[in-house]
Amino acid sequence: MPVPPSPRPRPHRPGPELRRVAANGIEINVAVAGEGPAVLLLHGFPHTWRLWTHVMDGLSAGFRVIAPDLRGFGASTRAVDGYDAGTLAADAEGLLHALGESSAAVVGIDAGTPPAFLLAMRRPGLVRQLVVMESLLGGLPGAEEFLAQGPPWWFGFHREPGLAEAVLSGNEGRYIDWFLDAGTLGDGVEPAVRAAFLDAYGGSEALRCAFSYYRSLPSSAGQILDATRRGRLTVPTMAIGARPVGRALEQQLRPVTDRLVGHVVEDCGHIIPLHRPDELLRLLEPFLAPAETSA
Repeated sequence: MPVPPSPRPRPHRPGPELRRVAANGIEINVAVAGEGPAVLLLHGFPHTWRLWTHVMDGLSAGFRVIAPDLRGFGASTRAVDGYDAGTLAADAEGLLHALGESSAAVVGIDAGTPPAFLLAMRRPGLVRQLVVMESLLGGLPGAEEFLAQGPPWWFGFHREPGLAEAVLSGNEGRYIDWFLDAGTLGDGVEPAVRAAFLDAYGGSEALRCAFSYYRSLPSSAGQILDATRRGRLTVPTMAIGARPVGRALEQQLRPVTDRLVGHVVEDCGHIIPLHRPDELLRLLEPFLAPAETSA
């Protein structure tokens, strides 16, 4: 049986700087670390920018790493609406412009994948490379096997307006823990990160914002389909899967993408940046390297 690689020693670096940035009509809480070409990291549910803690530490030696709380999540504005992928993509574009970046590599996981994809489709001159993980892109062909038994159970629960937040208020911790344990194949996440996630999703208003992403999925799916009918994804793209999504996202991207590479991280749950950060960095670092230095 092969021995898994040892975790790479992480040199101590100063923690990220937290800022509040006005963009696209909201205030975005964002963590920024390092210097160099920009890398924008878009988290999913039930996460905040803290999902990227170890990835930021690894990338900040050579990049300016920008990790926002998405609209309605964490300490960003709990907006009434705007949770469709197109608006979230506009939030990301506005954030990059506000931070003075004319281009960035964009990395998205889970709920961060559809806006990352749409940003690359709509603004290919802004997105140098695209990395997407553990998500599906609306109803694009390629995910039929993954969806053979229907979508995950929580999609329907979250999409019914008002229901999930009414049921879960007061029990947020147990609910969030289920996702953290399932997403790491039972390993769980470190206490400080867990505490940050639980704090971010406490209360019915925080839950409403989180579940608004699911309630906007039909709109997001329409935006994704429209984008693929109008053109192709031309930026260099990497699709990374684990458990449970595997290669389903790669298979959706293959027919609409000019330059695509795909990987599956073995023995890894859905929350790749926390469960297997070293393996993720081994994939990201050469792919994100500037063209003149990449192999």
